[in-house]
Amino acid sequence: MSYYFDRDDVALKNFAKYFLHQSHEEREHAEKLLKLQNQRGGRIFLQDIKKPDRDDWESGLNTMECPLHLEKSVNQSLLELHKLATDKNDPHLCDFIETHYLDEQVKSIKQLGDHVTNLCKMGAPSPAWQSTSLTSTHPGG
Repeated sequence: MSYYFDRDDVALKNFAKYFLHQSHEEREHAEKLLKLQNQRGGRIFLQDIKKPDRDDWESGLNTMECPLHLEKSVNQSLLELHKLATDKNDPHLCDFIETHYLDEQVKSIKQLGDHVTNLCKMGAPSPAWQSTSLTSTHPGG
């Protein structure tokens, strides 16, 4: 997404910078989890990463909604992994997820939600996600 906003016909430098930074951060998170899996003797089975459904972002609001939904999905997956680790009595994995991911996810969801809210306040149409709430963002609710 970063390079879309860096195009000469789009030219939204701060969006480009923001998404490039986010991309690097998400890659680091993935690498950290892969490293842990290798350290613990696990096997890594890589899967394709699906590109966003669109190639042309009509507005800043549409742009921020996509990663917001993705972050919520990742957060839910991390909560499910944490529950599995709890059920399997794996305190090391629980601690790893709590230390390296869960707080970061909540902060990212909050930041993206704030961006969406601010874009709406500036006159962008109201997104559908605002009618739903984030029911659980951390183990224990």
